[in-house]
Amino acid sequence: MKKVFYLLVLILFKTGVATAQNTATGYVFHDANGDGKKGTREKGIPRVAVSNGVQVVLTDEKGKYALPVTDNTTIFVIKPSGYRVPVNSQNLPQFYYIHKPKGSPAFTYKGVDPTGPLPASIDFALMPQQESDNFKFLVFGDPQANDNTELGYYENDIISEVKGVKDVAFGLTMGDLVQQNLNQHKDYAAITAKAGIPWYNVIGNHDLNADCEVDSLNHETFSATFGPVDYSFNYGKAHVIVLNNNIFPIKPMGERPRLRAGFRPYQLEFIKNDLKFVDTGKLVILAFHCPLMGLHDSALKVPERSRFFEILRNYPHVFSLAGHSHQLNQNFFTEKDGWFGVQPYHELDAGATCGNWYSGKVNEKGFLEGMMSNGTPRGYIYLNVTGNQYTADYKVAGKPADYQIRLYHRKVLTPIWWDGRGHIYANFFMGYKGAKLECRIDDGKWKRMRYSEAPDPYYLAQNTKWDESDTLFKGRRPTESADCKHLWTAPLPCNLGIGTHQIEVRATDMFGRTFVQKSSYRIEEPIL
Repeated sequence: MKKVFYLLVLILFKTGVATAQNTATGYVFHDANGDGKKGTREKGIPRVAVSNGVQVVLTDEKGKYALPVTDNTTIFVIKPSGYRVPVNSQNLPQFYYIHKPKGSPAFTYKGVDPTGPLPASIDFALMPQQESDNFKFLVFGDPQANDNTELGYYENDIISEVKGVKDVAFGLTMGDLVQQNLNQHKDYAAITAKAGIPWYNVIGNHDLNADCEVDSLNHETFSATFGPVDYSFNYGKAHVIVLNNNIFPIKPMGERPRLRAGFRPYQLEFIKNDLKFVDTGKLVILAFHCPLMGLHDSALKVPERSRFFEILRNYPHVFSLAGHSHQLNQNFFTEKDGWFGVQPYHELDAGATCGNWYSGKVNEKGFLEGMMSNGTPRGYIYLNVTGNQYTADYKVAGKPADYQIRLYHRKVLTPIWWDGRGHIYANFFMGYKGAKLECRIDDGKWKRMRYSEAPDPYYLAQNTKWDESDTLFKGRRPTESADCKHLWTAPLPCNLGIGTHQIEVRATDMFGRTFVQKSSYRIEEPIL
């Protein structure tokens, strides 16, 4: 009885409303004719997980489930491996039912329409599909378009590269789908649909209803287009859990509403209940907008992170995806951070497809360069899953797939020692502090490069061009630089003789793969 009462309290806490409790029932069924409706001859599917965002139950032998709901609950099926859910015209998975009889409050941006009384049966259609345990999916960091022009950049520079992509299971955007005009959610969805694959979405802080009064209603407009903000699904031997970790609004006395990253009690309960039906041998992927590592006012509270880690500790194959920072980064957590797994807990911050908010000069294709403030070119990630293992490939927009390192150095040196000093800087986009980078000159001996957490000199040089020009360039000056956490440096020798010399840098990533980037420089006599 105590357990039931506790779960009811969590549901009411989640919804933010104290309404009478009802019970939603329905079937998960094999949609043989693909019409999305349960026919009399279409059989239910047993042992499929269904949730109300806190509790998770399995369907019985006839495919039936029952879950408590309030007047602000979303019921959803947790897609099992080997099945697909329907998608709408914008390739958005349709795996949920929103129960909100009176609809959303009247915010600046429209939310969910009134849904009326609870249906007698809320049924979820599934269709069998072939799913390999070895697959890949796309991960997009913040698109965050501010207007139709920036939506055009997103479409023509990012989506055009993945339009009609083959052998990709699905896509996942890590939040901040738009800048703040939530009416553009549908425009974003229509553009992203051109990739031609099912596309899941995480909610970001810029996708929230900024005029909401309580945290439980901060996603009304997002949900009207994309559905629940906390949900999960399976594909192959992977289990993906998506969460809204944007806690807003927090209202300190006399201050404007603020945001912080965190996990609400009902979300931790949802994760715990969800994982009860997930084998510990599976790959578990957590996806949320704000990184666990935390940023400024969005810093995740350490006790919440510790409770989060405690729930996951029996899953050895687990990691997180995040966005928000507009910096491509690898974060790792160990015992000192509250993680007690055999291996460090890995978090991949996917950066941003908009880069540095669509800033920089206009390039030869007519797009703003949009380099991230740590010097990473804008792009996206292919997440490759092999059973319960994974690797990640960063794809720079408009560049070959093997472009993983940018080298920056002086082009010409002189043999005079005080004038000829130079350095090679290597920004290894998917690098991290423990990565191994080496360089050599003219096929010489490989030498280790020194890790340097500092601003990328290439990024600084681009901003200097803006600052020293007495006329404005076409575009927008980028923000000030941030320290790059994947930067290495080595001396550039000036005593190798007059002429051209070849530079070669090789990097080994966390998955044991090696990447090479080449460049060259000249040594010339000084002009006196």
